Amino acid sequence: MARRSSVDRDDGGVVGQEGRVTGTVGPGLVGEVILPVRGGSEAFNAYPYIGTDTIPIGTLVRVMSYTQPRIVFVSAAM
Repeated sequence: MARRSSVDRDDGGVVGQEGRVTGTVGPGLVGEVILPVRGGSEAFNAYPYIGTDTIPIGTLVRVMSYTQPRIVFVSAAM
């Protein structure tokens, strides 16, 4: 039986975390962010929390929502 990480079972504490955009997040795009998870860093598919926002590579973002499997909705951190 395959082991599942805590991130796969629930939000794994990623909601509220800050990370960096590594693939542009925007309307009609599947972006990517790197987030701190379990003492390391992991990539998540990302979409804008506000559907019309475009967030460029390198921007610091905050996770507003998480859905399985490994999808986060983010806003630029202020």
